[in-house]
Amino acid sequence: MGILKVNTVQDQNGNNIINESGNTVTVGKSGDTVTIASGASLTADNLTVNGGSVTAVTFPTYTSISPDTITNAATSITITGTGFVNGAVVDAISTTGGITPADSITFNSATSIDATFTLPTDGTYYIRVENPDGLAVRSSAADLTVSDAPTWSTAAGSLGSAAAGSAISFTVAATSDSAVTYAKTSGTFPGGVTIDSGTGVISGTESGATAETTYSFTITATDAEAQTADRAFSITVTVGINNAGQFN
Repeated sequence: MGILKVNTVQDQNGNNIINESGNTVTVGKSGDTVTIASGASLTADNLTVNGGSVTAVTFPTYTSISPDTITNAATSITITGTGFVNGAVVDAISTTGGITPADSITFNSATSIDATFTLPTDGTYYIRVENPDGLAVRSSAADLTVSDAPTWSTAAGSLGSAAAGSAISFTVAATSDSAVTYAKTSGTFPGGVTIDSGTGVISGTESGATAETTYSFTITATDAEAQTADRAFSITVTVGINNAGQFN
């Protein structure tokens, strides 16, 4: 492929709008305004605008959002970057092409904007910020995930009772739009009892109880998008009467 080199570029009226001479590049004609995007390689020592003004513009930049996973309910996210201006508009752009404007926008600073979205369709979304002057930035990746949080199908409260020293087995369950895992995040299980993180089965052979005891605990269900749901449960361990007296 060849390279075309020219010293001047003229408009349709024959006016030189770009002229190169030595180390100087002259852009425009008298009265013109030339706008240069930030990041351009033109500098003051090699750019002359004939009789006009040069306006350097700065595009906003995007760094990240928090949180990056939300449900379908109205949720506020914080967008960080640079060059934000009060009055900026924010959109969530689905990977399928749909555009959803933010319900509300709060300008915090040139580096932070809060935007509330209600996105009824699960999926991933790009974030776009446009300043009032029309300069805009869009996230390079679909950073925002909209996903259903886990929903418990096992009622809260007592799972039942078991005798001291017996085999215990109870199951808790939650559903989501991705795989769910389970973990005890507070409280106490009966001695010898654990939970299977993949199935939600709470099982083991009870050990240690010498009197009837109710063990209370919280199980957290977590899906693949790291969304969580907590539920409180309990198990009661009973102790029978041994060596009962004989009455004649």
